[in-house]
Amino acid sequence: MAIHSVRQRIIFLFVSLVVAIQVIALGLITTANQQVARDSSTAALQRGERIFQRLQQQSQAQLEQGAAILSADFAFREAVATNDTATIASALRNHGARAKASAMMLISLERVVRADTLLPERVNTPFAYPDLIKEAEKDGKSSATVSINDVLFQLVVVPVLAPDPIAWVGLGYQVDDATARELQQLSGMDVTIASAGSAGAWILHATTLPEPLKADLLRHLQARGTLLPNEIDLVGETYETRVTSLPTGAGNSTITILQRPLAEGLLPFQRLNSAFFWLALASVALTIVGSAVIARKITDPINRLALAADKIHQGDYSSPIVVEQQDEIGTLAASFDQMRDGIASREKEIRRLAYRDGLTGLDNRAMFQERLEQVIRIAKRGGSYPSVLLLDLDRFKAINDTLGHPVGDMALKEIGQRLVGTLRASDSVARLGGDEFAILLPTGDAAHVGTVARKVQTALEAPIVIEGQSMDLGASIGIAYYPLHGEDVTALMRSADIAMYVAKHEKSGYAVFDPSYDEDRKSNLTLLGELRRAVENNELCMLYQPQLKIELGRMTAVEALVRWHHPAKGLVGPGEFIPFAEHTGSIGIITRWVVAAAVEQCGYWHRAGLSLRVSINISARDLREREGLPAFIAEALRSNTVPAGLIGLEITESALMEDPAGALATLERLHALGVTLSVDDYGTGYSSLAYLKELAVNELKIDQTFVMGMESDRQNLAIVRSTIELGHNLGLSVVAEGVETEFELRALTRLGCDFAQGYWIGRPMPVDELEAWLRAAHPA
Repeated sequence: MAIHSVRQRIIFLFVSLVVAIQVIALGLITTANQQVARDSSTAALQRGERIFQRLQQQSQAQLEQGAAILSADFAFREAVATNDTATIASALRNHGARAKASAMMLISLERVVRADTLLPERVNTPFAYPDLIKEAEKDGKSSATVSINDVLFQLVVVPVLAPDPIAWVGLGYQVDDATARELQQLSGMDVTIASAGSAGAWILHATTLPEPLKADLLRHLQARGTLLPNEIDLVGETYETRVTSLPTGAGNSTITILQRPLAEGLLPFQRLNSAFFWLALASVALTIVGSAVIARKITDPINRLALAADKIHQGDYSSPIVVEQQDEIGTLAASFDQMRDGIASREKEIRRLAYRDGLTGLDNRAMFQERLEQVIRIAKRGGSYPSVLLLDLDRFKAINDTLGHPVGDMALKEIGQRLVGTLRASDSVARLGGDEFAILLPTGDAAHVGTVARKVQTALEAPIVIEGQSMDLGASIGIAYYPLHGEDVTALMRSADIAMYVAKHEKSGYAVFDPSYDEDRKSNLTLLGELRRAVENNELCMLYQPQLKIELGRMTAVEALVRWHHPAKGLVGPGEFIPFAEHTGSIGIITRWVVAAAVEQCGYWHRAGLSLRVSINISARDLREREGLPAFIAEALRSNTVPAGLIGLEITESALMEDPAGALATLERLHALGVTLSVDDYGTGYSSLAYLKELAVNELKIDQTFVMGMESDRQNLAIVRSTIELGHNLGLSVVAEGVETEFELRALTRLGCDFAQGYWIGRPMPVDELEAWLRAAHPA
């Protein structure tokens, strides 16, 4: 039966959750109880075993005491010394009666029985348990459990001293059902004492088990011997079982079996399970009542909102929406009331203006700004703090260029739907133009805004599949809060726009506006002017880092690295101005300066007889100059009479993927010049093997993060090995960057890497230092 009512769904959900939890809890408790019961039974068996051992020790002590008293009796010793058989037999019977011993015997030093109250026929026969005599000779006494004519006795042997041993006295108690019952009274569990007979068959000497269980236990003993499991089944009932071996004097196996019915241990827990069942039943009943009350509190305001929405649908905007709840429903009601005010005040204008984006169906820029202005007016009356999120898609240009605008349009539609799916009904999303979107959150604190930003990122990171083509997109998001970052539409949009570009530049996903970003913009403008003057005033300089040809053990190439001698800041590294130059589009003038300086230096070395290949880094923006960059490099080679093979151009893997089609066209023109082309920082981007195969490149450079981690991380070593094999299989040479230890260089040599570059080989150096370093490294 379908459940259409929200109230019924809430009740059903709550009851289902409670029932599921109770069922799981009952299962866990039952399992735990059974384990606890077993553990309790095991502990009880262990206590019973200790009690049995103490009783056995007490019995042994009593026997030893009785034997000692007899052996110390002067008349008895005199009778033994004179071999007075009648006196010996009388003394043994009388003392055995006083000690309540079942068997009394006298053994000569030759280990021959001289008297035996239990079996007189054994007189003048060898003593059946010589090991007891040996132990008594060693320790002064001995004790063991022995079987005499299939009857079990606890036997003690002590010497008769005068003062040296003149004979041995043995006292024995019979082990029978009375013994077992005494143990049962003390331990609270069933006791069985059994031994293996001379023919190998087991005999039950003493037991508290009833007759049917005795036969079943004997069957288990005959089948498994002393290797009984911890739980055995006796006549359909499970018994916890513990087996203890007893010391014997004739090599036969004698054991004590302690048992307790498992049901006896489970009984208290069965009562607990029953109590839990009734408690669970009561909790389900209370859940039904409670969920009905909660559902009513939720659905009644929703029904009132539905009635108000129906009035708005019919064109009645006069009735205010009143829901006196300070929760999400109250927020929803406030949003409904805002919507009612907005529709009433702008209905005529909406009919005249087109407020929707024609491609995605979302609000357009005009509508978004109208909504933002309205929310700001409401916020000024108090009670809400709206936020603006501006989104700019990452890698969308590459999709348009490679797959065409129709596919790009379908991707924009999909993105619009995903954005809508991440927001509340009171929130707004708009397409401002191109690949730029905006989100308006009328309410919510900073934590909520951050959550929304992360949800948007997650939604956009999932691949988009259009016509069988999977595309990976992302977004850079800028966030601005009212009134902290602006008190009107223009200020808020500007702040969010600045934050968005910061997020894109730093690749942080999203960024909240900070006033310092405005200062950064002003600083960037200053830096841009200084950078242009640096090129004009020749403030840039070149350093060269050597590359080792591993097979030859010689330096055959260098990488050209640019530095900036700033008039005020001193030597500035490329990390402080190259990314800025790429972002602002001024990287082209720096690239041309570097190319001119590096090619000129290469020409000087070539004419001086020093054949060094010079590698130059090329940015993603440089690759967009499909005609200008190849022409400039060709002119530099011609004017400096440098063979094209002595110049290498390095392009990062991520730069290649920003515009794959454009990069491929530019690389083909550069390849036609004859220069060496290298994929820099390979392994840190996301290029496919199929795309790599199509590139007109000659070399792969393994990123230093993998090389420097080879010694401590076997995965890095595997990545380096596979990259070298991949490059060689594609006919490419391979350069390893970041070589800083001897271990790394040796590992690269074993793996067949072609070139190595890093501080272990040599640091970046000016020209004069490099030339001196080369002369020292490779003397003529």
